[in-house]
Amino acid sequence: MSVFTLIENWNGEFKKTSFETLSYGKNIANQKNQKLVALTLGANNANLMTEYGADKIINITNTSFENCTNKLLSEICSKFIQENDVNTSIISNTNMGKSISPLLANETNHGLITNAISLPESQNPLIVQCKGFSGKAHVKYQSNYNLNIITIIPNSIGEIKKITGDGELLNIEFNIEDISQGIQILSREKTSEKISLSDANIVISAGRGLKGPENWTMIEELAELLGAGTACSKPVSDMGWRPHSEHVGQTGIAINPDLYIAIGISGAIQHLAGVNSSKHIVVINTDSEAPFFKAANYGIVGDAFEVVPKLINELKKYKG
Repeated sequence: MSVFTLIENWNGEFKKTSFETLSYGKNIANQKNQKLVALTLGANNANLMTEYGADKIINITNTSFENCTNKLLSEICSKFIQENDVNTSIISNTNMGKSISPLLANETNHGLITNAISLPESQNPLIVQCKGFSGKAHVKYQSNYNLNIITIIPNSIGEIKKITGDGELLNIEFNIEDISQGIQILSREKTSEKISLSDANIVISAGRGLKGPENWTMIEELAELLGAGTACSKPVSDMGWRPHSEHVGQTGIAINPDLYIAIGISGAIQHLAGVNSSKHIVVINTDSEAPFFKAANYGIVGDAFEVVPKLINELKKYKG
């Protein structure tokens, strides 16, 4: 038996979530005294996965897979899960992972536990602590299946450790003649070169308190100085001030950065659902009664148009 991980990359380069998934999978493989099998598509440096615990790496090299649909990818994963006698599969809870995991569970007839934030406390039956109720609570899910898929929330597992590995690397071409995709992706483009919110250790987020999209320059400047990702509230995204890809909250992206700075956001429960697992929260708001202050570790009652420029100036002085 073995443990399986699906490892995402962008244009051949691995993400932070890739190594987090590998590290989580290796921990489970060690618990079960099994090998860790990693599958990726078109990685430039697939052998790097051995440094994070992969015992067997399957790197699919078909150029036609650059725009692979989730349905096709789930069928590919299913094939290798069956061939490698897998009993536990690990997938990152990214947008792709959320789409693939239920498809794969259906393909393989595996149990599915989503939004994991820690390693399983029991293997038989499988019990895992997860985020539930739109992030408002931690819950323990139990699967009574013998074969299972676990999706893990990015930035929630803790330290990612490198190890000395000598895993086997297989670069292969996959025969897709018998698989009907139905939908064909013609191209895939990155919206920007900014830090991915799933990978960001620091996130700067702003809301309607900024009064208009023209005022986002200072948010982006602050983010650049801190090496942070930028995010926004749902109303800001709905009004078209910022792209939907930056919307964090119950109906947007759930994130778990080390530091989340909320500027001009009142802190509605729908927004908090996507950020309340952040390790530290800093709130900047003119309204001292804003609900967000109750969830904050640190708060500044003040005008963003005065506070943020001062923060930028101090950071520039600090950096010389």
